[in-house]
Amino acid sequence: MQQDPANFSEAPAPSGATAPPGAPASTVDPAEIAKFSKLSDEWWDPNGKMAPLHKINPLRLTYIRDAACRKFERNVKSLNCLSGLRILDIGCGAGLLCEPFTRLGAQVIGVDPSATNIAAAKLHADKGHLSIDYRCTTVEEMDVRERFDIVLAMEVIEHVSDVGMFLNRCAAMLKPGGMMVVSTLNRNWKSFALAIVGAEYVLRWLPRGTHQWDKFVTPDELAHHLHTNKLAITEQAGVVYSPFADKWSLSSDMDVNYMVVAEGL
Repeated sequence: MQQDPANFSEAPAPSGATAPPGAPASTVDPAEIAKFSKLSDEWWDPNGKMAPLHKINPLRLTYIRDAACRKFERNVKSLNCLSGLRILDIGCGAGLLCEPFTRLGAQVIGVDPSATNIAAAKLHADKGHLSIDYRCTTVEEMDVRERFDIVLAMEVIEHVSDVGMFLNRCAAMLKPGGMMVVSTLNRNWKSFALAIVGAEYVLRWLPRGTHQWDKFVTPDELAHHLHTNKLAITEQAGVVYSPFADKWSLSSDMDVNYMVVAEGL
């Protein structure tokens, strides 16, 4: 998962392969397809390397869906409650949020700078016959004229080099009356103990070095950056893990993981 795959359109044909008479020459390399299939299986295996993400994903989905239904006055019980809404998922990975939101009727654009992530996302969406606009890019490189009803930055801002600049670009992508959802990690002794020592060294949920504690963002810092970009937090919640129930849940405790909803001032 560390190396970017070759571009499909430029992949060489397998040695000795020939196209049937009259058929156009194929540029698809079966070896590449096999590699992407394996990668897709890893991302979407709830018991594999991505198990922690799969455990927290239902909570994230519900939080975002419910906030969107309140904001846009939709019936949360409707199977197409997000119909007509345009969603940008920044750092989409292999599409664990993009796919369910597409099934709820939204038009979803997923962006990620990793070509392997985008390849896995496209392959899995194709298997499920889902139409999702996946792009190997960053929000800074997107067309400044594009606008979205909802912008998602889930577990992203603690990895960027300039939080203020990143949020400025995110805010610029929002339609008037749109909403942004951010999830990240607080910066304090508790988050160091649980998110760094616990998650990376003791439980080994994540590879060591996944996070840098000094890049975690406190709720006050996040609120300040959002306000600077003419966004205000309208909802917020902590996200806590219960080892006994082996599940994540919403909480008033924002000491470690937390999520916020922000809207234009």
